[in-house]
Amino acid sequence: MKKLSRFILILLMMSVISACGNGDNNAGENDNNGNGGGGGEQLSGNIKVDGSSTVYPIMEAVVEEYGAEQPDVKVSVGSSGTGGGFESFAAGETQLTNASRPIKDEEKQKLKANGIDYTEFRLAFDGLSVVVNKENDWVDHLTVDELRKMWLETGSPKKWSDIRKGWPDEEIKFYSPGTDSGTFDYFNEVILEDKPMVEGATLSEDDNILVQGVRGDKNAIGYFGFAYYLENKDDLKVVPIDGGKGPIEPSHDTIQSGEYSPLSRPLYTYASNSAVKDKKEVYDFLQFTLQNAGDFSEDVGYVRLPDKEYKKDMDILKGLK
Repeated sequence: MKKLSRFILILLMMSVISACGNGDNNAGENDNNGNGGGGGEQLSGNIKVDGSSTVYPIMEAVVEEYGAEQPDVKVSVGSSGTGGGFESFAAGETQLTNASRPIKDEEKQKLKANGIDYTEFRLAFDGLSVVVNKENDWVDHLTVDELRKMWLETGSPKKWSDIRKGWPDEEIKFYSPGTDSGTFDYFNEVILEDKPMVEGATLSEDDNILVQGVRGDKNAIGYFGFAYYLENKDDLKVVPIDGGKGPIEPSHDTIQSGEYSPLSRPLYTYASNSAVKDKKEVYDFLQFTLQNAGDFSEDVGYVRLPDKEYKKDMDILKGLK
């Protein structure tokens, strides 16, 4: 009887030890597998983001969702343009800056001179969209050469009839993103080939002003990011572009495949390495951004990257920590 009681006691002790051991293992697994990105430890702090107005809708969606999970982290997002964003970033005024083109050599030099190390992350694809007024019934497409001829400065006003025979003898009204915009830089590089843009164009960092300008003038033409076209597609007419393989209209499929050439491009955010390392809230916000960039990009009208691209950037982010 005593032997039986002792045996039962040993079994009970083994059971308790086993249970404690399993509990420790589970805790370890939870620690190692925590998702972060807004869903773990409650954080606080302030994050400043500036840059591209094209990327702004993506970041605005990110900030709104992140705020629901980390209400004590205050994220402010500006849209001063890609160039303006890099100015603030180089001055140490922001932890993240958005861009609709890759960083320029002179911007790299300014960051280096100020001791700011940074990392580039891609967020989505965009298709720079050329638009005309809804009442424009003569433009069915434009070749890249016609687009270049239209937008290059020649010293005299441009008429539609100058671009293609049979088009109206009416002066074209131009609407373009401002010179601080990465969209301006991209258009300048791939269409104008760094030559002067037509004088008299209305320039603005605010894409909504461009939308209103084209919408209000039958002879107007403008360009901006794909999301702004989608948001206003009932009021504007998008122009298919012939890059050498026939007219192609911007769409999710043609942008992602690169078929909409040469006006398809990636969108970026750049992060201060020291901010990522030293500030938990910056690391957490950027992790949340990369985890959700594909969905948010699609939600606001852009095109997601392949999943492997986001995974690669997540690995880079973890390496910074």
